Parts: sequence; structure tokens; C-alpha cells
Amino acid sequence: MKFRSKVDKVLEVALITILSVMVLNVLWQVTTRFIMGNPSSFTDELARYLMIWLGVLGAAYVSGKNMHVAIDILPQQFSLETQKKFRFVVFSMVILFAFFAFFIGGLRLVYITYTLNQYSPGLQMPLAAIYFVIPLSGLLIVYYKISDILNLK
Repeated sequence: MKFRSKVDKVLEVALITILSVMVLNVLWQVTTRFIMGNPSSFTDELARYLMIWLGVLGAAYVSGKNMHVAIDILPQQFSLETQKKFRFVVFSMVILFAFFAFFIGGLRLVYITYTLNQYSPGLQMPLAAIYFVIPLSGLLIVYYKISDILNLK
């Protein structure tokens, strides 16, 4: 089993787990609010943070599967060799963006929230742990796109 397929599998399991926990969390929130009449205090915040993790990790997963939204009318008009060069340029731009915006920027955000000792109001979780998904996702996107570039040949 190739390393990329192992990374895909770990991401799939993580995303399924996050979505499952989010569904159970929202069901608990609805149950406590409407049936018990006393809404749970942590469920809203937990749902928000799970949605962040689901969205950002999901973006990395979709990027790795090359299933993201793309307008490919222009590249289809090119020859196969030009399409490869075009993909190389696009993948390189994605790598640069993911590295600088997600990875470097995300690490700075995690570092700042960790240094300032910031915690979420309801769950009392360190915000650095919640924001850690941003550099993690950036690293995954960079890995996937470098792997895609190596497979262009």
C-alpha cells in the first residue's frame, strides 16, 4: 500500500469520525433543548469547532483526490504536453499558497493563540488545538500537490 493511499485512509477515517461526532453532538443539543427544556452548554461551541475541522480537513482531502471545483474549459483546448505544463504551473501555485497561507500563517496563528494562552469560552479548550487544523491541512495539501507533480511525468 502506497504512502498516499495510507494518508487518504487516515483522512477518510478522521473525516467520518468528525462528522459522526458532529451529528451526535447536534442530536444531543436538539434533545436537551426541546425535550428536556434545558439546552446543553457545550454543544453549540463543539459543533462549530467540529465544522471547522471538517471543512478544512475536507478541503485537504478533496485536494488530494483532485475533486475540487475547477474550470477546465481552457486547458482542454491545449495539447497533452501543454496540459501537463499547465497542471505543473497550477499545482505549483497551489503549493505556494498552501505553504505560505495555510502552513506558515496557520503556524503563526497557533503560536499566537498558544502564547496568549487563549481558551474557548464553553469547552475551555486551548484555541491553539482548534486552529492546529489549518497548518495540518496546509501540509497535507502541499504533500498531495508535490505527489501530483511527481506523477505528471
